[in-house]
Amino acid sequence: MGPTESRSNRGQSGNASLGSMMSSMTEHLISVGDMPPWKRRLTLPAYQVQEAARYAQITSQTIRNWQGRGNGDKSAVAHREKGNALSYFQLVEVAFVAVMRRMGLKLNVIKDAREYIGQNLQSEFPFVENRFKVQGARILMHLRQFDPAASNNKLIVVSHGGQLEWGAMLGKKFEEFDYQKGLAVRWHIAGRGSPILIDPQIAFGAPQIRGVPTWAIRGRQEAGESIVDIADDFSLKIAEVKKALEFENEISDVANE
Repeated sequence: MGPTESRSNRGQSGNASLGSMMSSMTEHLISVGDMPPWKRRLTLPAYQVQEAARYAQITSQTIRNWQGRGNGDKSAVAHREKGNALSYFQLVEVAFVAVMRRMGLKLNVIKDAREYIGQNLQSEFPFVENRFKVQGARILMHLRQFDPAASNNKLIVVSHGGQLEWGAMLGKKFEEFDYQKGLAVRWHIAGRGSPILIDPQIAFGAPQIRGVPTWAIRGRQEAGESIVDIADDFSLKIAEVKKALEFENEISDVANE
C-alpha cells in the first residue's frame, strides 16, 4: 500500500486520486470475509515454517505433520497451502499445540479437540480465541473421544471452587499472550518477565525489543560489534541486548529442515 500523504508537488487532483484509491483498498480489505483490516493482517502469511518452528522450539517437519492437507482433513493447526508461509494466527496455534504435545497428548486427540472447540466457538482459529482460554476446558469435557487423564501433565483440573480450568502447563502458555477484542494479538515469547515481544504490527512480526528485531541484534554481534556499541546504536539498555542474544541463542538450533 502506498503512503497516505502525497508530496507537496502533487496537485489536488493527485491527492483526490490517492484518497480514492486508499478508500477503495480499505473497503476491499473489509469486504474480504467481512474481516476488518487489523484482523486480516493477523491472517496473512508472514512466517516461514522454519522460522515458526524456531519460535515454538520444535522442528519444521513437525509443523508440516500437524497441518492437514485440506479437503476436510482434520488438522492440529489451520491448513496452509504447500509452500506458503504461516500467518500470525497459525503461529499462535503452533505454540499451543507444541505445549499440548509436550504434555503427552496424542496428535489425533488434539485434532479432534481443535475441530470440536472450533465448531463450538464457530472459529477458524480456535486456539487464538480468548473464549478458548475461558471456555475451552468446559467445552472439551463434552467431547466423547477426550480423556482428561490422557496426558502426562494434567490438561484440565478442577479448581478449589469446583470449576473446570486448564492445568498449570497450558495455563502458563495462556499468560504469554495479550488479548484484545477476544484474540491473542501479542506474544510475550520469552515470558512476561522478558522485554521480547512478537507483535504483528511491529518489525513485521519478528521477536523484538522496543521495535528492534532480536535477529538484527544477533547479526550485529556476529559482525564483531560489542554489546555496548549495539546498545548505544539501537538506544537499548545493555541488559536488553543481552536478553535478545540469549533468546536468539536458545532458538538458533532448534528447527532443522
